Amino acid sequence: GLVIDGRTLNIIFQGGLEEKFLEVTQHCRSVICCRSTPLQKSMVVKLVRRQLKVMTLSIGDGANDVSMIQAADVGIGISGQEGMQAVMASDFAISRFKHLKKLLLVHGHWCYVRLARMVIYFFYKNVCYASLLFWYQFFCGFSGSTMIDYWQMIFFNLFFTSVPPLLFGALDKDVSAETLLHLPKLYKNGQ
Repeated sequence: GLVIDGRTLNIIFQGGLEEKFLEVTQHCRSVICCRSTPLQKSMVVKLVRRQLKVMTLSIGDGANDVSMIQAADVGIGISGQEGMQAVMASDFAISRFKHLKKLLLVHGHWCYVRLARMVIYFFYKNVCYASLLFWYQFFCGFSGSTMIDYWQMIFFNLFFTSVPPLLFGALDKDVSAETLLHLPKLYKNGQ
């Protein structure tokens, strides 16, 4: 990891040393900005996002971290003594820094798997519905008549096809939380 303070960041941004800074950050897994202004923190996140074209995650616990959290792709706020401003501006909130591992490895994996399966399900549902309409047009001689009333189509989408997404979203867990915590490499397999 790279730990950098506000005075050094000021020299980097004013001296045009962003490229050198990015070369150093590419060899690090994380960058920690301490004793820096909120603007400097958000500038670091924006620089990394723009130049390296990677996904960024910012973690903060106070009002001075709000701009950094909002500049990142994923923002995590830690509720604590600093107040709730970071939590209110973040995508995810945790109560302690130690919960970050479970948030990323367990809930991140489950969310990724659920979303991937839901996309496949919606493609399947729409292909089935469109192919049904296609074959109906052969049956009615391409007259353009409707096969299903509008209200029946709404009920079909609302009631009959809404149960699987809700069940997948609430109950689907392909691997247990304990296994995901013990084998962090499973997170990459989903991607």
